[in-house]
Amino acid sequence: MTHETTRRTVLLATGATGAAVFAAACGGGGDGSSSAESPADEGTKAGGRLAATGEIPVGGGKIFKDEKVVVTQPEKGEFRAFSAICTHRQCLVGSVSDGTIDCPCHGSRFRVSDGSVVDGPATQPLPAEQITVEGASIRLT
Repeated sequence: MTHETTRRTVLLATGATGAAVFAAACGGGGDGSSSAESPADEGTKAGGRLAATGEIPVGGGKIFKDEKVVVTQPEKGEFRAFSAICTHRQCLVGSVSDGTIDCPCHGSRFRVSDGSVVDGPATQPLPAEQITVEGASIRLT
């Protein structure tokens, strides 16, 4: 008896391991230069400190890969947070520069001020996330 391996067989055989590899492959692509994560940033839970306000550049932002959040400072003292997952194909955004949050997968760009689409192929804005700024600390809520 011969058994022909099909795509379905391979997918079923790989199970969670294959899904984890697929998810990891879809999420990368950035050079990491804008995230500059420190060990203290890893694994922040809701209510936990994400960053100091001084770590978020005016007109730019910082990506927190583990939390899948990007925090921006469109104008001095004004902080916003958005999902770091692109609304086009759910890739992790890769950088924040020149007033936009940029996805490395297909080139979508979003405004740091409100998460709206500047350039597609994404057609939906990045969803807002909740943060609290207390003194010099930014916390995920």
